[in-house]
Amino acid sequence: MQQSVLHTCLIENIRDIYDAEKQLTKAIPRLAKAASSEELAQALNKHLKETENQVDRIEEVFKLLQVPARGKTCKGMKGLIEEGSEALSEHDEGLQRDLAIIAAAQRVEHYEISAYGTARALAEQLDQTEVAKLLHQTMKEESTADSKLTECAMSLYDTQGAIQN
Repeated sequence: MQQSVLHTCLIENIRDIYDAEKQLTKAIPRLAKAASSEELAQALNKHLKETENQVDRIEEVFKLLQVPARGKTCKGMKGLIEEGSEALSEHDEGLQRDLAIIAAAQRVEHYEISAYGTARALAEQLDQTEVAKLLHQTMKEESTADSKLTECAMSLYDTQGAIQN
C-alpha cells in the first residue's frame, strides 16, 4: 500500500516538473533577450539548452516508470515566471533589470532544486535507481545554474554597481 502511495506521489511530482521545464523553455529566451549583460544572456541561453535536455531526461523518466509523458500544470512555476515578467516591465534596461532577472531566475532555480530533490528521494524510496540518477543529474545542473547566476550578479555589481555608487 505504501509503495503505491509513494509511486503516485512520484508520478505527480514528475508531471509537475515536466510542465515547469516546458514553461521555462518558453520563458528563458525572453529573459535572455532582455538582459543587457552579455555574460547573463549567455548564461541564460546555456541554461535554455540544458532545460531542453532536462525535458528529454524527464521523458526518459516517464519511460522508466512506464507511464505516459504528460505534464500537470505547475502553478508554482507559472507564478515565478509571472514575477520574472513583471521584473522586466518594472525596470529599464541596464544593471537594475539584469539584477532583477537574476533574482527571478534564482527563485526558479531554487524551486527546481527542491522539486528534483523531492522527486529523487521518492525514487530512491521506491528503489528506482536509474530514475533517481537522472533526477540527481538534473538537480546538479540546476544547482550549477544557480551558482552561475550568483557569479553573474557579483560580476555585474563589481563592474557596474561600484561605479554607480
